[in-house]
Order: sequence, then structure tokens, then C-alpha cells
Amino acid sequence: MDDDSRASLGLTDFLQDKMGEIYSLKLPEEGEELIKEESFGALEAKNGRRELIAPISGEVIEINYEVLEVPEIINDDPMMEGWLLKVEVPAGQEFEDLLTEEEYEEYLSEEEELEEE
Repeated sequence: MDDDSRASLGLTDFLQDKMGEIYSLKLPEEGEELIKEESFGALEAKNGRRELIAPISGEVIEINYEVLEVPEIINDDPMMEGWLLKVEVPAGQEFEDLLTEEEYEEYLSEEEELEEE
């Protein structure tokens, strides 16, 4: 999230690693509205197909066309060069449900511990 109420959306390093090589990606068009917790696209990878679910609502204001042409960029650098789209977030949108990178890593390590039991 930047100071202009814009958020960049993409995949986590964990998910791109789990999915394997990404070879196809479907994203919405600029100007489309994302609705929190609803599908906004899909990806196909070595280990299957996955719907992309919006973590927030807002208008798509920019798409990373480079990842549509070369989806492997997501595998190489998901957190920076591999971003998917940018969203204009409405004023007053709540962000309490979103995790920071550190919180997400902690969540994943707890999930791995549960799987090992």
C-alpha cells in the first residue's frame, strides 16, 4: 500500500514455489472492480491451476503486462518484478484482516508444524 491509497497485488514466494513454474496467467482489465474474497483471475503452473482471490476491494488501475507475456518472472521475483496488478483502494477500507510479510511467514510455519503432527 502506498501513500496514494494504491495497493500492489501479487503472489507470495511461498505460493509461487508451491505451484512450480507458472506458464499461464489470466488477469482482469484496467478499470474493472475487484471484490474482496472473490476470484479476479487464474494461473496455470506445473503443479496445477489456481484461482486468484482478491484480498481487498478496489479498482484495477494498472496491470503488469510483462508477467502476462513472461509469467516465469513471478517465479523469479514474486515480491518485486512479478507483481500482478495495482488497485485503487476506496477510502475507509479496512485492512485488519491482511497480514504483514512477517505475520504471513509466522502463519506458514505454524501450518507446517500442524501438518507434521
